[in-house]
Amino acid sequence: MARINPLKMRLQAGRPGAGMLITMPSVNLAQILAGAGFDWLFIDLEHGPIDIASVHHLIAATAGTGCAPLVRIPAPDPNLCKPALDAGAMGLIFPMICTREQAEATVRCVNYPPEGVRGWGPFYAPTRWGLKGPMEYFEAANRELLNVVLIEHIDAIANVEEIVAVPGIDVAIIAPMDLAMSMGRPGDRDHPEVLEAIGRAEAAILASPVALGGMSLSAAEANAKIERGYRVLLMGYDVLLIQQGAARLLDGMQR
Repeated sequence: MARINPLKMRLQAGRPGAGMLITMPSVNLAQILAGAGFDWLFIDLEHGPIDIASVHHLIAATAGTGCAPLVRIPAPDPNLCKPALDAGAMGLIFPMICTREQAEATVRCVNYPPEGVRGWGPFYAPTRWGLKGPMEYFEAANRELLNVVLIEHIDAIANVEEIVAVPGIDVAIIAPMDLAMSMGRPGDRDHPEVLEAIGRAEAAILASPVALGGMSLSAAEANAKIERGYRVLLMGYDVLLIQQGAARLLDGMQR
C-alpha cells in the first residue's frame, strides 16, 4: 500500500525529520520553509495568531514539497481537531498531555471510527494528499495521520510510561521550556533537575514503539540527539529565525 505522509515514511524507515514551528499566518513563509528542505512544519494554533482559514492556507503552501504539515491543537477536543484535519493536515500535535486518559483522548480525535470519533467532512484534504476523493482519503487517513503528544510538564514525566503505552500515539516530543517552567526553573532547560526529568522521559519513550522528539536549536545539537535516538527534531520557530537572521545582517555594521 502506497505511503502518503512523508514524515511518517521517514520515521518508519528510522530516519530523522527536521521541522520548524510557524506562529505567523504567512503563506509565503510556509512556502519558503517547505521548499528549503524542512521535513515537517509545526503550525501553531495554541500560541500563534493563526485562525482556521490561515491553517488551510499554510497547509496548502506545503503542496509540491516533501514537507508534512502538522497542526498543534490547544486541546484534544474533536471540534477543534476536525477543521485542521479536513484542511489536509498530516498530523496533529497535542500540548500538555500529562495522563493516559488525555493521551487516549488524542487518539479518538485523530481517527475515524471505529478507532476514534472524528466526523465526516474531508472535502479539501484529499486534494492536499494527492488523492482522488473523500473515500480514498477515508481509507488512508487512520493509517497515515501522525498523532504527536508533547511531554512538557512534570506531571507528564511521572506518567510518561503510561502515556507512550497508549495505542495510536506515534510521536512524543519532549518540550524542555514548558517542562522547566512546571519545575520552577523558567528558561533553564539545562538545569540538572530538568535534565534528569528529560532523561527519564527519553528512556521511557525509547523503550516504547513511539518515536522520540525534541527541540534542537542547531545542527550540532540535532546530531547529538539523533545519536541518542531522537527522530523528530524541532529546529526552532519563525520569529527566532527572522530575529537571528536580522541580527546577523546588522552585526558589525558601522552606522
